Parts: sequence; structure tokens; C-alpha cells
Amino acid sequence: MSPSPSSSQRSLDYHISLESMEGLIAPSAQSQTSRAGIANMHAILNAVYPGLLVAGTIAVAATWLSQAYHAPVMLFALLLGMAFHFLHEEGPCRAGIEFASRSILRLGVTLLGMRLSYGQVSSLGLLPVITVMAAVTSTLIFGVIIGRWCGLGRMFGLLSGGAVGICGASAALAISTTMPAYAMKERDTVLTVVIVTTLSTIAMVLYPLLVTALHLDHVQAGVFFGGTIHDVAQVVGAGYMISPQTGDISTYVKLMRVAMLIPVTLSLVFWFRARGDARSHSTVTFPLFLLGFIALVALNSLVDVPPFIVTADLNVSNWCLVTAIAALGMKTSLRDLYAVGWKPVALMVAETLWIAAVVLSVVLISSAG
Repeated sequence: MSPSPSSSQRSLDYHISLESMEGLIAPSAQSQTSRAGIANMHAILNAVYPGLLVAGTIAVAATWLSQAYHAPVMLFALLLGMAFHFLHEEGPCRAGIEFASRSILRLGVTLLGMRLSYGQVSSLGLLPVITVMAAVTSTLIFGVIIGRWCGLGRMFGLLSGGAVGICGASAALAISTTMPAYAMKERDTVLTVVIVTTLSTIAMVLYPLLVTALHLDHVQAGVFFGGTIHDVAQVVGAGYMISPQTGDISTYVKLMRVAMLIPVTLSLVFWFRARGDARSHSTVTFPLFLLGFIALVALNSLVDVPPFIVTADLNVSNWCLVTAIAALGMKTSLRDLYAVGWKPVALMVAETLWIAAVVLSVVLISSAG
């Protein structure tokens, strides 16, 4: 049986687990668990192997179906994973599913750095930079204005706009740590995480159809995916549904958005403190997997890496990502949206459409020019 929606602590704990798809903040409970786990590696392995085994089995099945029916492996992994959502609700598989969607995903994204070089990145020009800056800034402003206009408040608009504009659940939780306490803070954070995670999964399925209908090339599609889809996992899934080149570019653009979380949250800390209503500290830290990604891009740019190493790296990365997408599917539940009402959903759908329109406009204008 799934946890009762009225149990706020269990609900918040569950949705805090969703931010692990980005891994930008470390809640105190997770830090305590990590310290205990380091002291007892055997306990960690016993905790994670059931869920990790399930995610890996789904990844194998998705790979076989993809090869048999010539369809995107990421889509099969996502859909098969969603069919086993009940395994994430309770029981021995939960820890392993979290591990796969967190640590395995980060490893897979980090290893993607071997696909890129400075020459490839520089060939994209200023388009990704302009796209990211326009998308993040305008979506934050849009969320605050429309949130206040429809009666949800400035704080919910800021949470939702940051989640949609930057990097999904992680952004919502990171921004929440900078905010002063208010009556509905916990509820707003939970709603934002639930809705943005669901919308990101829906976008992963629908956006490849959109870019195909619009006849965008691989570069344009990659910039669109990286600039619009909320979470890293779904960006990777959507990008590699189209082509390896699209997947590489979408990952690069998305990681630029992830990096934007640092200046945005620091700006909010200073702003709230200037108003005299902020917490005394923030728990935001720099994402180490982003540093790993950058390091591999630099290595591939400066050194002629032997082909067999590159091939092995990409094979491991692919398996990590398919396994992580399967775990992500098991973490996805559309039922959680039923209890939140229509206004928060409507606001975040509007923000999702807004950022899609902004990024698509930049892409089309730049290609026309």
C-alpha cells in the first residue's frame, strides 16, 4: 500500500529522494545515512542490491526490446520501469532504486564527457549560452508574476519557476533552503517536486515527437531538449532517442542549466538576507558530477584517447543511463498529482510551455539568421 498523502513527513522524505536525480544538495538525513554507510559497506550493498538488480534487469529487457523492434531503448526502459512503480513505494527495492537513479545516473552523465571535445562545444557558438540565460531568467520571472496573479503566492512561483527553469526537483529543494519559513513552505516544496518530475517525464516522451514534426536538425533538437526538459535523466533519455549527437548536445546544454543553480541560489540568499527574512545559511554545494563531466571533456580535448578506451567508456555510460532511466520510471507515479489541485498544475504547465516557447524561438531565430 502506498504512503498516505496526509502523512507530510513521509511525503516530504519521498519527494526529497527525487532530487537525487541531480544531486546538487545533500539533506541532513541523507548525509547521516552516507556517513553510516561508509562505516559499513556491507550494509550498503545489502540495502541496494535488490533495487539495483531490478533496475538492471529492466535495462536488459529494454535493450533487447529496442534491438528487436528498432525503437528507442530509453523509452522502453522508462515505460517498463513505470510498470514496476509499486517496488519503489515500499520494501527492499526502494534503496537500490534510489541508488540507481542517483549514483548510477551521475556516473553515466559524467562518462558522457568522453563524447565531447572543446572543438565540438565551441562549434555551437553562443547559442547554448544565450538560450540558457534567456530560458532561466524569463521562466523565474514568469513563475513569480503568474504565481502571484493566480493566488498561489510569490514563494510558490519562485519555487516552481526555478524548478522548471533550472533543473527540476533539485532546483526546487535548493531554492527552498534559501527561503524564510512560512506556513505552506513544506506543502509548496512537495507539490513542486511532484509536478515538475511528472512533467519532465511527459516531456521526455512528447518532445522527440515535436522536434521530428518541426524537422529540427540534431544540433537544434539537442539545444531544445537541454534547454527545456527539467531533469537530467529525461534530457539524456530524450536526446539519445533522436541520435548520439543530439544526446551529446542536449546533455551539454542541460549541464549549463544545472550550473546556473549556483548563482541563482546565491542571489536568492543575498536577496532574502537583505530583506531580513532569510535563513542564516544555505546547503547548496557544487555538483561534483558536473566537474567530472567537464574533466573528461577537457581530457578528450587535450589528449588523443585510445579508441578502445572511448568505446569502453561509452558502453559503460550507456548501460548506466539505461539502468538509471529504468529506476526513474519506477519512481514515477501519476497518482500523486490527483491530490494537489488544478492551480499548481496549471501554473507549472504554463511555465513548461513558456520555457519551451522561449528556447524554441531562440533556436529558430538563430537558424534563420
